[in-house]
Amino acid sequence: MKNIFKLFAGLLVAFNLVHADPLLQEGSKDGYDVKLSSEKSLVMGSNEIIIELAKDGAKLSNAKVKIKFFMPEMPGMPYMESEIKGKIVDGKFKASVNFAMGGTWQYQLKFKTEDGKVHTVRGSVNI
Repeated sequence: MKNIFKLFAGLLVAFNLVHADPLLQEGSKDGYDVKLSSEKSLVMGSNEIIIELAKDGAKLSNAKVKIKFFMPEMPGMPYMESEIKGKIVDGKFKASVNFAMGGTWQYQLKFKTEDGKVHTVRGSVNI
């Protein structure tokens, strides 16, 4: 009976990993609409993050964007960090990030607008 339970639990975990939803987080900061997304579900290893910025419904493509993903130090594990500049592709900012391990990664998204102001959005993603 234990083996059947282990097999079922393993299949359930595998199914959830294969059918996990892509990243989609939306919000606003200082009058700007901010959207973080991915085409595929986030995994350990290489991932592409899409960042969309808008003001009053108009896409913003002239900002300077960078995003830092980090995992705080824990017992037996050092602090981990990856900071990436967003590159504009088809009106969206794209950033490639490599998650070294599963777990909760916090992020700080910073974007500098034409008026020189730097706006910061904080959040987290689960791998």
